[in-house]
Amino acid sequence: MINILLAEDQAMVRGALAALLGMEPNFAITQAEDGDQALLLLRQQTFDVLLTDIEMPGRSGLELAQWLQQRQSPTKVIIITTFSRSGYIRRAIDMGVNGFLLKDAPSDELIQALYKIMEGKRVIDGELALMALDERDPLNDKERRALRLASEGKTTSEIAGILCLSDGTVRNYLSDAIAKLNAVNRVDAARIARQKGWI
Repeated sequence: MINILLAEDQAMVRGALAALLGMEPNFAITQAEDGDQALLLLRQQTFDVLLTDIEMPGRSGLELAQWLQQRQSPTKVIIITTFSRSGYIRRAIDMGVNGFLLKDAPSDELIQALYKIMEGKRVIDGELALMALDERDPLNDKERRALRLASEGKTTSEIAGILCLSDGTVRNYLSDAIAKLNAVNRVDAARIARQKGWI
């Protein structure tokens, strides 16, 4: 039995994926409605595979992958997304993600990918892999997190509170991100970074 944690914030998509995967007799599916709930479940039990969207409330799919990587978890990760942004793919590859598929891929492709990954293979669409080689993400993790929170409309003080940093340190991270992206301000920097798939 392959234990799969499915993390997807869109209820209809999550339900459809769970129903599809549930038809496979070898799959046991647990659902998480966002990144924070997925993290809670990952802390509580071990899964063979995390099948996750990228953009979700709370933790993103890439943050979940990074969390697993930092703990040297045996849980394999497949990212499924509607976004084929080079920054997402590059970061996913750097984090050792085992699979990267677009949501509009045929359903049998997803099922085959799950089996291949359990055999120790990596499944990343060839075109997406080439796209990932195009551009390097200039942001570090702290700049990325600060920029992501800024893009959600959080103030410098709110970001500082969430990240347990001083206001001045947050301002420095945001300034560095703005400079690296040749942006006009934090809103522009967040727009550029989101477009590239870096946050």
